[in-house]
Amino acid sequence: MEEVTQVPPPVLERRVRQRQTTVSVLKSKLKHGVSCSLPKVRSTLTGFFPVVRWLPKYKLKEYVLGDLMSGVIVGIILVPQAIAYCLLAGVPPIYGLYTSFYANIIYFLMGTSRHVSVGIFSLMSLMVGQVVNKEMFLAGFDLNEDSKASGLVLNASLGSNLTIGSPHSVELMGVQCGKECYSISIAAALTFMVGVYQLLMAVFRLGFVSVYLSSPMLDGFATGASFTILTVQAKYLLGIKIPRHQGYGTVVVTWFNIFANIHNTNLCDLITSAICISILVAGKEIQERYKDRLKIPFPTELIIVAGATLASHFGDLNSKYDSSVSGHIPTGFIPPQVPSFTLMPRLAVDAIPLAVISFAFTVSLSEMFAKKNGYTVRPNQEMLAISFCNIIPSFFHCFTTSAALAKTMVKDSTGCQTQISSLISALVVLLVLLFFAPYFYALQKCVLACIIIVSLRGALRKFKDVPAKLRASRDDGIVWLVAMFATALISVEIGLVVGVVFSMICVIYKTQNPKVSLLGKARDVDLYEDVEEYKNLMPPLRVQIFRFQAPLYYANKNSFLRSLYKAVGVEPFLELTKRRKEEKKAKEMSSKQIKANGDKSNGEVVIGLVERELDFHTIVLDCSAIPFIDSTGMATFEGLVKEYGEIRVNVFLANCNTSVIDLLQKGQFFGENDKDMSSRLFHTVHAAVLHAKDSYAAAESRSEDSGV
Repeated sequence: MEEVTQVPPPVLERRVRQRQTTVSVLKSKLKHGVSCSLPKVRSTLTGFFPVVRWLPKYKLKEYVLGDLMSGVIVGIILVPQAIAYCLLAGVPPIYGLYTSFYANIIYFLMGTSRHVSVGIFSLMSLMVGQVVNKEMFLAGFDLNEDSKASGLVLNASLGSNLTIGSPHSVELMGVQCGKECYSISIAAALTFMVGVYQLLMAVFRLGFVSVYLSSPMLDGFATGASFTILTVQAKYLLGIKIPRHQGYGTVVVTWFNIFANIHNTNLCDLITSAICISILVAGKEIQERYKDRLKIPFPTELIIVAGATLASHFGDLNSKYDSSVSGHIPTGFIPPQVPSFTLMPRLAVDAIPLAVISFAFTVSLSEMFAKKNGYTVRPNQEMLAISFCNIIPSFFHCFTTSAALAKTMVKDSTGCQTQISSLISALVVLLVLLFFAPYFYALQKCVLACIIIVSLRGALRKFKDVPAKLRASRDDGIVWLVAMFATALISVEIGLVVGVVFSMICVIYKTQNPKVSLLGKARDVDLYEDVEEYKNLMPPLRVQIFRFQAPLYYANKNSFLRSLYKAVGVEPFLELTKRRKEEKKAKEMSSKQIKANGDKSNGEVVIGLVERELDFHTIVLDCSAIPFIDSTGMATFEGLVKEYGEIRVNVFLANCNTSVIDLLQKGQFFGENDKDMSSRLFHTVHAAVLHAKDSYAAAESRSEDSGV
C-alpha cells in the first residue's frame, strides 16, 4: 500500500495585540480633552481660525493678482444672483446681499479650502423658501407678491380656490410683525437651527452621515430640485400672479395653475424674459466654447441686470404694463436681532435636511477642489465653518448658505489662490449695499427669474446622461431616477428621504442577491477563479469550491444557503431524507425476502444507512469576498459542517480575513481551544484542496485496511 504524504498548509502566526478596554480609552481621551496648556490653547485657536496660520505666509506678489481678479469677478456675479435667489427664498432682495456678505467674511476666517465660494445657493434658497411660505401661509399672510391673484388657482393644501385676505401682522417677540418682517424672521430662525445642527454634528463628529448621500442620489436630488426651481420661477417669466403652492406635488399643481391662467400672461414680462434668456444662454454658450481664449468670464448677468433696470426705469414698465419689479432696496445695514426662539420648535424638523445637504455640498466641493489643486482640507473644520456661516449671520437677518459649485468653478478658473478672494467678493457686495442697492428698484422680477433658470442649465443637462448612467450601472441609474422623480413630483424634503432610503435598499438588495460562483484551477498555477468567467479552468476532482461575494449576516443567510445548494447540486437534509427512505425500503424488502424463504427467526433485520456515491467529498468555501459575518453567519457555517458531515462531505473554509477568524474563534467554531482549526481553516484555496484530497485518500486507505 502506497503511503499518502500529507502536505502541510502554510503556517501564518497571528500577532498578539493587547487591546485597551473601553474604559481606559475613554479615560485617556477625557484626560487629553480636559488638559490645558499654552501650546494646546494656541493650537486650538489656530485650528478654529485657519486664517491665522496661512495669512502671515501669504505671498503677496504671487497670489494677489489672481485673488483680486477672482474676487471681483465672483462679486460681480454674486450681486445679481443674491437679488435673484431671494425670489426662491421668499424674502426681500436686500437679505440676499446680507447673506452673501456675511457668509464670505466668516468662511474667510474659518474655512480650510482655498477655492470654495460659500454663500447663497439655489437649492438652499428653494428649501428655505418652501419653509418660509409654509409658515407664512399658516400665519394667514397673502402669499401672492402683488395685490391680487389672477384667475383660477388650485391649492392642494386648501382643497379649494385661494381667497385673498386683507394684509395683517403677527406678534413676534413682543413686536407686531408684517409680511416682510415675518418672512425674514422665519428664514433667520431656520438658519440658526441649521447652524446649530451642523455645530452639533461637528462636535460629535457625525460627518459620517454624508456617506449615506451617494453621488447618484445627490445628482438625482439636485436635478429634481432644479426642475422644481424652474417650475416655481416659470410664473415670473409669464408675469402670471399666482401664489406658491403649499404641500406636496408643487411641480404638478404649479404647472396646472400656470396653464389655467395662461390667458393672463403679461406680454411685457414675456418679451423681456425671451430677450434675457436668449442673451444669457448665448453668453454662456460663447463662454463655454471659447473658455480657453477668454481669460476672465464675461459678466453676462450683470450686463443683463444693468440693461434691464435702465429699460424698465426709463420705459416705466411697472406703471404702463403692470410688470412686477423688485421694489425699494435700502442701503446700509439693519441692526442685528436675536432669531425668534418661539418659531424654532416649529422649524426643528425642517432644518434637518437643510443642515445635511448644506454640509454635504460644502465638504464634497472643498475636498474635490483641494484634490484638484494639490492640498488638503479638514472636513470637521469645514463643518464648523459652514455651521458658523449659518449661526452668526442668522443674527443679521440672513438665510441658509452652503458652498456653490458654479461660483467655486469661476474662482478656480480665474486664478484664485486663497480665501482673500472671498474677502474681495464681500467688499464688492458691500459697495452695492452701501451705495448702489436703490438703483435696482425698477429691475423686473422676470429678469431675476431668467438669471435663476439659466443658472440651472448644468443640472438640467444631466437628463441627457441618463442612458449612459443606466448602461454604466443600472442600480446607480435607477437611484438617480427615483431621487429625481421623488424630489420633482412629491417635494424636496421627501425626495431627499426617498433617495437615501432607496439607495440603502439597493445596497441591502445587493448583499441579499450577490454574485456566487464555483471555482476551477488554472493550468500549472495554484490559482482558482470563476469557471463561468474564465476559460481553461478545471474544477478539482471531487472537490467543490464555492465563492460568495458579500458579507454573510442575518439578512442574506437564506440566500447564501440557497445559492450553495444550487451550485453544488446537493442539499444535505434532502439527501439524508432520501437515504433514510432507501434504508427503510431496503429493510422492508429484506423482511419480505426472509419470510418468503421460510426463515422463522424473530430477529430484526439490521441494514445500515444506504450510502450514495456523490460527485464530491469536500466543499471548500472561499471566504475572500466575505468582509464580515455576524453570529447568524457563524451559525450558518456550523450548520453546514454538521449537515454535510452527516452525509460524509467535509466543509472547509479558505481565505478568511482576520475579523471573520476572530469571530469564529470567539464562537468556538473550531472547538475548544481551537483544536479543529488546522483541519477546517486554510489560508489559501489550494491548501484546502490539497488537504481535502489527502484526507479523503487517507480515509479510503483506512477503509480498505479495515475491510481486509
